[in-house]
Amino acid sequence: MIGWLPRINYNSIYARLLATYVLLTALGTSLMAGYILWSFHTYFIRTRQADLESWTTALSESVADALEEQDLKRVELLVKRYGSAQSVTLRVFDQQARLLATSDPKLDQQVKDWYQVAGIREGLEKHTAQGFAKGVLSNEDRLYIVKAISRNGQMLGVLRMSITLEQYQRQFARVIWSVLGTLVLVIVLCALISARLARSLSKPIETMRNFAIHLGRGHFGDKLVIHQNNELDQLAGELNRMSTRLASLDQERRAFLANVSHELRTPISNVQVTVEALKSGAYEEPELFARFCQTIENEITRLSQLIHDLLDLGRLEAGITQLKQQTFSLCDLVGRAVNAIEPRMQSVGISVKINVADLSLQGDPDRLLQVFLNVLDNAIKHSLPNSQVLISGYKDGKQAVVKIQDQGSGISESDLPRIFEQFYTTDPSRKGSGSGLGLALAKRIVEAHHGSITASSILGHGATFTICLPLTAQ
Repeated sequence: MIGWLPRINYNSIYARLLATYVLLTALGTSLMAGYILWSFHTYFIRTRQADLESWTTALSESVADALEEQDLKRVELLVKRYGSAQSVTLRVFDQQARLLATSDPKLDQQVKDWYQVAGIREGLEKHTAQGFAKGVLSNEDRLYIVKAISRNGQMLGVLRMSITLEQYQRQFARVIWSVLGTLVLVIVLCALISARLARSLSKPIETMRNFAIHLGRGHFGDKLVIHQNNELDQLAGELNRMSTRLASLDQERRAFLANVSHELRTPISNVQVTVEALKSGAYEEPELFARFCQTIENEITRLSQLIHDLLDLGRLEAGITQLKQQTFSLCDLVGRAVNAIEPRMQSVGISVKINVADLSLQGDPDRLLQVFLNVLDNAIKHSLPNSQVLISGYKDGKQAVVKIQDQGSGISESDLPRIFEQFYTTDPSRKGSGSGLGLALAKRIVEAHHGSITASSILGHGATFTICLPLTAQ
């Protein structure tokens, strides 16, 4: 667990996550509460309207019988009986909208024009009207229905029944306050849950952001631990791998700079010492002068080769080197490499045995020639006198496989995984003539041809380098 992290500020992502969760919760619960209240109101009104429809249908038959017999007392009795409830008002009119009977005579005496009362005109036109309206002489909300009273096609009058909604409105108000209270409670609870959830999401994100900032400042190799068991945990793992890789690359960069400095310093120092010796009078002795000039030439050649290898390696790793694409023979390419290095092999008493199949490859033959020369150069350096280097090449599936085996002292297990690294040498004192770039350059060239190069060795029994290259498609 990294201990360098500052105290986390959640004001940005935490606040946004919390606001989003709370707003979504409030919106969802409000819509649900509104739908529940609307459904309750609609159900009640429809139920009351159905009740009024049933009551007026049944009552209109009895009133029609009384009006047909012109028995107004019976009409008044029916109106008083069915309109006795305090919440119900019942009225019967004749064809001219004159009031014949009412359940509220004191109030109705004040009405001068019944045509202005909701539903009366529709009833006189033999239509059924129903809906909401204010009271006849009050502001209370009422639900009413108006029906024409007829018998045998003859219009006898109009029946109007209304009920007050005051009690229902009081009950509905209590329901609204109950729903609103529940809604507020749900939002508060959801806000508390959302706060915890937002914190659990924002905290690792902020931690990873600070970790990335820490990496950006060049502090590599630290570890990030986040216990989430989800994508965030996987992202933390990727950040840790990136941190490890950056630390490794930073270490390689430092080692590379140190090695370059060392490799450049040695030939430059040798040249400088030789020049100083010449300036001090060594040029007066022809033999000594020739030897010093040869030393300067050798060191300059070595320095030039080192710079050339570094440039080649840099271009290959950057992917800016343009490789030729031409078809060539593997057997001819190996023959060119052996011919180029054979004089050197003969000078140290090393023979070569070649058994390479005639296979066709596609790529840059000059670059691949450099690969074989570097590998053969390495084999010569580590071969014992009067030994033999074996070169074999054959087809394996869609690849051409070339093996170069020497009979030297071999490579230790600790050195084997690192021999393709830049400037790495199995000689810690660096007394050899190599710079440690040959095998690294060979590996980059082979990989640029979509191939691979590996090494195997048993200490004391030589080393084998295996180069695999794709064959030309037939």
